[in-house]
Amino acid sequence: MPHRVSIRHDDFDVSAELAALRAGHRHIGALASFVGTVREWQGGAADVVLLELEHYPGMTEKTIAALIDEAVLRFGIGAARVVHRVGRLLPGDQIVLVAVAAAPRGPACAAGEFLMA
Repeated sequence: MPHRVSIRHDDFDVSAELAALRAGHRHIGALASFVGTVREWQGGAADVVLLELEHYPGMTEKTIAALIDEAVLRFGIGAARVVHRVGRLLPGDQIVLVAVAAAPRGPACAAGEFLMA
């Protein structure tokens, strides 16, 4: 079951990522995706001017890959892709893409919720 985890500083193209996830998987009938962005307002807190995200290279990818493996077992999905940005991000910037492909939509949506939690 192919899956991919990408931790990156640069922005990502949602359409290209979804196309890559679907490529070669003719059994897929559902593709559920979530894109998280930086908001400028945090529920009463001061306005966000800049968000800086750090990670531990290697450990981050391994942890997310383990979550995808668990989603495969738990929900029977066909493929998943998680792209997460790190570094300096401004309000409106994309932070994360979680995309899940499965034959029916129920497992795709449930696995996406699981991976976002």
